[in-house]
Amino acid sequence: MAFLNEEFNVNEMPQGNGSFEPLPAGWYTANITQAELKTTAAGDGQYIKLRYDITGPTHQGRVVFGNLNIKNANPKAEEIGRQQLGDIMRAIGLAKVTDTDQLIGGQIAIKLEVKEDAQYGASNEVKGFKSVSGSVAPAASATPATASAPAPAKPAKAAPPWAKK
Repeated sequence: MAFLNEEFNVNEMPQGNGSFEPLPAGWYTANITQAELKTTAAGDGQYIKLRYDITGPTHQGRVVFGNLNIKNANPKAEEIGRQQLGDIMRAIGLAKVTDTDQLIGGQIAIKLEVKEDAQYGASNEVKGFKSVSGSVAPAASATPATASAPAPAKPAKAAPPWAKK
C-alpha cells in the first residue's frame, strides 16, 4: 500500500471525452513527446517507440503512437524503419542521432492512415513525415572524398560603355 499524501474526490476530477476512435486519415502537425528504444517481441531486433501529440489543424491533444524498426531480422522491415527515421530526422532538422532523446521535442507533420484489424478494430498508423512549414531540414552531408566545391559566384557583368561615368 502507498499513501497518496492527499485526498482525491471524484467530483473534483477532470473527465476525459472517452474517445479512442482513430483520427481521420490525413496530415496532422504534432510534437514528438516520447522516444524510447525497445526490444522486439522475438528478442532479435530493436525499434524506436514514438509518441506524437497532435497540435493541429484539428484534434489537438490527441495522441498517436508509432514504431520504427531500426534492427530487425526482416531486412525489408529494417529498411523501412530506417527510411522513416531518416525522414523524421530531415523533417525536424537533425543531421545525426545517437540518442532517442534527441527526437523529443521535434515538431513534425505526420500522415495518418486508418488501419483495420480483425482482432483490435480500427487504429491509426503513421505513414508519412514532412517538415512543418518554416522548419529547416539539415543539408545533406557529403564525405570529403565526394564533396564538391561550391560553384564560384558569377562575376558581375561590366556596365556597358555608355553607362560609365
